[in-house]
Amino acid sequence: MFSLLMMAAAPAAFDLALLDRAAEIFAGARLGQPGGPVAPIDRRLRLSSCSTSPEFSWRAETRDAIVIRCPDPKGWRIFVAVQASPVLAGAAPVKVEPVIRRGDPVTLVAGQSGFSVSADGTAMADAAPGARLQIKVEGAKAPVQAIALETGKATLPGW
Repeated sequence: MFSLLMMAAAPAAFDLALLDRAAEIFAGARLGQPGGPVAPIDRRLRLSSCSTSPEFSWRAETRDAIVIRCPDPKGWRIFVAVQASPVLAGAAPVKVEPVIRRGDPVTLVAGQSGFSVSADGTAMADAAPGARLQIKVEGAKAPVQAIALETGKATLPGW
């Protein structure tokens, strides 16, 4: 767990540019670079202030997203997608075949012990297992970001 002292731009909300920079420091790479955040934090977010500094951690061992959370009892939690790191020096690159191809029907699933939800959609790109892709969900206005699991199946990030 990584904690960074943050200054709020106003007493009621965090400065998202500061959270962007803190995410870069935590990841060890700049925005848009391999190993760094894919995009800036959505400026439409209005995160309430915290009584302590936000905590930074990796979502999973794959280090595909940073979790930033306010540890207050009614705090918030956001995920920052991280660009894949380059292959380690000396290691032979391994090409993984996509399990989902653009235009394929995909079942989007999310759940935990005791419940699960699913929706049908169409893949908007090719994706290997563990890779992110956009899925156009039937009835939704905008595509949804998902992680490929297996042929015809994907999940939401964080599930």
